[in-house]
Amino acid sequence: MPAPRAGQSVTVPVPDSAPSAGGPAGAVRPSRLDPTVAARLRRTPEGLVAAVVRQHDTGEVLMVAWMDDEALHRTLTTGRATYWSRSRREYWVKGATSGHHQYVRSVALDCDGDAVLVGVDQVGAACHTGERTCFFTELPVTTQGAIS
Repeated sequence: MPAPRAGQSVTVPVPDSAPSAGGPAGAVRPSRLDPTVAARLRRTPEGLVAAVVRQHDTGEVLMVAWMDDEALHRTLTTGRATYWSRSRREYWVKGATSGHHQYVRSVALDCDGDAVLVGVDQVGAACHTGERTCFFTELPVTTQGAIS
C-alpha cells in the first residue's frame, strides 16, 4: 500500500478499542495529520503518544496527557491543545469546560518519536485539581553517598 501524500487522510487505531470480530486488530479512525509527521510517530498499542506540556516562556512542566494522530493534528492546526481522554474515550480541548486554556506556542517531537513536548501559554490552572501544575507533590529523594 503506498504512503499517503500530504493532504490525504490516514487511519490510526482507535485508543482503548477492542478488536472487532473478523476485522483488523482494532477499529480505525481517520486523521488529517500530515503523513510525514505521522510516519515519525511511535505509538502505544492504543495508538497514543505522550504529550509533555510546559509553559513556553519559563519551561515549567505543567502536565502530561495523551494524543493520537488526530489530536496532534488539531493541536498543530488550531493552536489549542487537544488531547485524547483514555477514560472518556473522546477528544478534549484544554479549557473548553474549565476556562483554563492552553494556547500552543510550539510542539517538538522527541528523538524516538514516542512523545511530544508542547509549549503553551497556560491561562489558569493546568491541573484538574486547580493547581497550576500537576506536579505539586514532592517526593523525598535519598541518596547512598554523594557524588563529588
